[in-house]
Amino acid sequence: MMFFKNAIALLTLITISCAISKETLSSEETTHTYLALGDSYTIGESVCDSCNYPKQLTASLNAVLKKKTTVKIIAKTGWTTTNLLTAIVNENPPKNYDLVTLLIGVNNQYQGKPFSVYEEEFSELLEKAIEFAKGKTENVIVLSIPDYAFTPFGQKSEKAEKISKELEKYNAYAERKAKEKSVLFTNITPITQQGLENPALIASDGLHPSEVAYKKFVDKLFQVAKNILK
Repeated sequence: MMFFKNAIALLTLITISCAISKETLSSEETTHTYLALGDSYTIGESVCDSCNYPKQLTASLNAVLKKKTTVKIIAKTGWTTTNLLTAIVNENPPKNYDLVTLLIGVNNQYQGKPFSVYEEEFSELLEKAIEFAKGKTENVIVLSIPDYAFTPFGQKSEKAEKISKELEKYNAYAERKAKEKSVLFTNITPITQQGLENPALIASDGLHPSEVAYKKFVDKLFQVAKNILK
C-alpha cells in the first residue's frame, strides 16, 4: 500500500514539474528581449526612469504587439566607447536578444579622445551588438549622436560650431560602418539641433534631451523596431 502511495506522490510531483516547465517556456516564448547599449543619451540623464528612449520605445511596442518586450540597458553618463566595452565584458550579456540599439561616441568627442580610438572601438561595439542580436544584422539599430552644440550648455562654449563639425565626423563614420554591416542607421541628430528654437527638447540640466525629445527619437525607431519584433 505504501508503494502505491509513493508512486502516486511521485507522479503528482512530475505532473506539477511539467506544468511549471510548460508555463515557464510559454512565458519565455511570449516575451521579446531588447538590449540598449550607450551612454547618458541612452540611460536618460536628467529625465525620469521611464522617460529615456529605450523605455519609451519598449512601452510603445508593448501597447501594440501581442508579445511583451523587456529591455536591458547597459549605459551610464560619461561613458566613452572604451567604458562601454569594459561594461559589456563585466555584464557579459547573452547573445539572444531580439533587438539591439547602439548609441555611443559623444564622450569620446567631448573628452578629446583620438578619433582613431572611436574608429576602432565603435567597429568592435557594432560587431558585439550584432552578436548579441543572435548574429542578425537586421535586428540591430545604430542611432546617431545628438548635437549638444544646440543646447544652453553647448552655447556656453566658444566652440559650438566646432562641436557640430566634429560630431558630424563621428556620425558619418558610424553611418558608414553600419551600412557596411547592413545595419540600419537612424539619424536623430536633426531633432536635437532644434533645441535652441524649441527648449522643450532639452532636459532641465540644459544639456541632455528631454522626455519630449526622446519621444521624437522613438517616433523614428518605432516602425522599424515593430517590424523586427512582429
